Parts: sequence; structure tokens; C-alpha cells
Amino acid sequence: MSPMPQITGANFSYQHLPFERFLDDAADLGREELELWGIAPHFHVPQVSDAEARAVRRRAASRGLRVRCLTPEQVMYPVNIASADTRLRASSIAMFRRAAELCAELGAELLLLTPGRGYEDEPVEAAWRRSADALAEIASYADGFGVTCVLEPLQRVESNLLNDSRALARMLDEVGAPNLAAVLDTVGMAVAGESVDDYFDALGDRVRHVHLIDGRPAGHLAWGDGELPLAGYLAAFSRRGYDGFMTFELFGDGTYAFAPRPVVERCLSAVEAALTPGATSHPQPPESAGVAP
Repeated sequence: MSPMPQITGANFSYQHLPFERFLDDAADLGREELELWGIAPHFHVPQVSDAEARAVRRRAASRGLRVRCLTPEQVMYPVNIASADTRLRASSIAMFRRAAELCAELGAELLLLTPGRGYEDEPVEAAWRRSADALAEIASYADGFGVTCVLEPLQRVESNLLNDSRALARMLDEVGAPNLAAVLDTVGMAVAGESVDDYFDALGDRVRHVHLIDGRPAGHLAWGDGELPLAGYLAAFSRRGYDGFMTFELFGDGTYAFAPRPVVERCLSAVEAALTPGATSHPQPPESAGVAP
């Protein structure tokens, strides 16, 4: 499979537009698979019914689209599977269990998880244990629906538990769930000072999903707005035999959400250019493009 068909459509940066607009754009841009960000009002996991999830599946299918991965919103508001607060941790686990049920209704193969975080003044191992136990429970529940969970490390400002490929491999080994695999996020990877090869050396074929995004090295930027080596990353994925899907997780400084389609088009063009023989390592943004911090 060539890298271009591996790029999903995703509603990251579409949160201020109707869901139908996202689906129409994804289809128009030739996408076939979707990563669905569980953001209100598009697909807020705690409020979506089974029937509503099935309706989303039909709306996508009517455009030749299929939801591949469900990514509930889980970092910037109180969802924390490693929380020392018993009620908060229980409600967080329940949210992911519900998300696994919704994956089945959507026909989505993957459910994206993050590790949560502990208090900064408690031993890391205490929160690590809470996270591992929660991940085991969620993965076991998801397995009953035929859903694979994929776990994404976070930047240190987002989590004090999982920040690099080695910690991710340790967590997957410790949980030991056959349906728990890994996410590689190029920004998180770069912030941790790691490479694509580092991830595959640590995790091998357990890398099941990729967020392919630019940064300086942080920022979750469109390709051309940061400094990361897109052509080098794509070459490394090819060399390591990765044949899964990749998503542009476009956040930036929030301005991408004003008009997301041109930003997605720019990213698709950057990938196409990076795959052209003789491509430079990093795409250049158009002169008129705003550069997000």
C-alpha cells in the first residue's frame, strides 16, 4: 500500500464546523478511512447513543468512508485513568468502556487511549500501577467487541507516566493484553528526542497507528509550519515495513479550525511531494501561510 492511501480523513480542526462538512471534505479529498475525534458536537462519547453511532456509520458509508479509529477527547478535560481520585478514575474507565461499545457500532477497528497522569508529588510507580490496571480493564472489555486499543505516549507536560517508546513498550509488556498496541505520534516522538527507528526498535509490529504531524518540535502543526523531516519519516516508515494508517492531528494554535480544508490539502500535498524522488527533507510553507506557534 502506498503512503498516500494510508492517510486518513480526520475531524481534528473541524470542531467549529458541522460534522457533514467534515465528511464531505474527507470524501472530496479522496480519503477512505477516518479517525474520528470524539469531540462535541460531532461525537461526544458520554452522550452518543448506539443508534446515533450507527447513523454516523451510515453517513460515512454513503460517501465511501469508513471509521477506522475512534479517539475520544481525553487529555484537556477530566478524563484520567491514572487519577488518585477514585470517582474520577472510575468515570474515566467507564468512558473508555463506552467508547469500545461505540467502536463496535461504528465498525471501527481501533480505540485510541492515553495513559493519564499522577500527582506530581507522588511516586510515579503508584500512578503507573493505576494506569496499567485501567488499561488492562479497558482492553479486556474492548476485546469482547473485537476492538484493538492503541496507546499513545504523551509529552511530559501532558503526562508524567508515558513519554517515549521505551516506557510505552514497558507498559504494553506489563499489561500483556493481546489487543493493546502502540501509537506513534511524530511530535511526541520528536519532543522526546526519538526517531521512527527508535519506536520500531522498541515496539516492532506493535506500532498500529501513526499521527503524522509537523512541529518545532512541539505544536501539532501542518506540514510546512514546523521543522520536522517529513521525507525522512516517510522513508523510515517504508523501510520498517509499516503499512498501517496515518492521521494529520491538526491543532496548532487553534487557527486551523477557522478553515481546515486548505490546511489538510497542504498536508496532503506535502506528503505527495515528500514521496517524489529527489524530494527535500522538509516541505516549505507557501509565502502566505500563517505559521502557528
